[in-house]
Amino acid sequence: MSGERSHSPSVLDRRRLLQAGAAAAFAGPLGALGAQALSLRAAPPIDFSEFPICRTASEAPALTGAPRKLKLAWNAGAVCLAPVPVAIDNGFFQKQNLDVELVNYSGSTDQLLEAIATGKSDAGLGMALRWLKPLEQGFDVKIAAGTHGGCMRVLTRTDSGVNQLADLKGKIVAVGDLAGPDKNFFSIQLAKLGIDPNKDVDWRAYPGNLLNLAVEKGEVQAFLSSDPLAYLWLKDSAYKEIASNLDGPYRDMTCCILGLRGTLVREEPLVARALTQALLDAAMFTVQNPEKAAQSFQPYAPKAASLADLEGMVLYHTHHHHPVGEVLKRELKAYADDLKTVSVFKPSTDTAKFAERIYVDIFAV
Repeated sequence: MSGERSHSPSVLDRRRLLQAGAAAAFAGPLGALGAQALSLRAAPPIDFSEFPICRTASEAPALTGAPRKLKLAWNAGAVCLAPVPVAIDNGFFQKQNLDVELVNYSGSTDQLLEAIATGKSDAGLGMALRWLKPLEQGFDVKIAAGTHGGCMRVLTRTDSGVNQLADLKGKIVAVGDLAGPDKNFFSIQLAKLGIDPNKDVDWRAYPGNLLNLAVEKGEVQAFLSSDPLAYLWLKDSAYKEIASNLDGPYRDMTCCILGLRGTLVREEPLVARALTQALLDAAMFTVQNPEKAAQSFQPYAPKAASLADLEGMVLYHTHHHHPVGEVLKRELKAYADDLKTVSVFKPSTDTAKFAERIYVDIFAV
């Protein structure tokens, strides 16, 4: 990562062109991609005959009888989870004969995982780098799929002199949570650059919606944030992005994951599979219909975010990338290996065994 980067939300940069091409390759033709994001917005309405997207799932018996009631925990303020309301608005849960109740969860990760493990919720969505350490404790939760990439960014003032991640050495950086996934992720990247994230960077906690004020007041030189706030701040030319979790090989990795109650997987595998399938199908609908996805998420978005803003965020996140099975297991292991480099996991942790224990190949059960 080097040099100053221009990732203004109004510009369709090389990253988005790559993502759009990947999405088109995965999902089928979306039409010619021109110089503007509007070419993606003109994608034709999705053909529901294309679903489900997983051949294994399409061979599974359909759920019969009354719709199966399930509770799904999510963070309603996270725009990267737009496929959740998309699944409701466009009938993907209904197509799987599911009656899904959304639970907006804002407690600690340990509490969320306990809620899933004990049946207070049947499933939940969260960030891999927030979930993996608590999952070491043995919660009866199985990771069934990744849902997308692209949640985290490093922002600074345009005139700060901080132009790349390596420039954070010796700097003060604001974070919303000192144990958060964004701090873990960028600490890992700093370690890979030979910078000790615990000694060479002064991390300071601020309320998430006030992170920009800390840099404006000169109390910090950069801050970590995620969309929708990060995207909205980047609309102001006074701010720039210097790094994200779509840099380098991470643009091809998931950052958010779907966890299922272990007893649901073991006792009702078809139900667990149906829920996973509905969310994956909703993710692909989001790729092909970003404007409709933005409309579905709008009731949960900040008032400052326009439909065009939300559509831009949907396009930025890699909703075409949602690994399952062996690919998912490899990505979970890779993150666990990364967490060793910043002492979140012990050096003695067998990350291959750990990944094997916490994931489930939901389309093979």
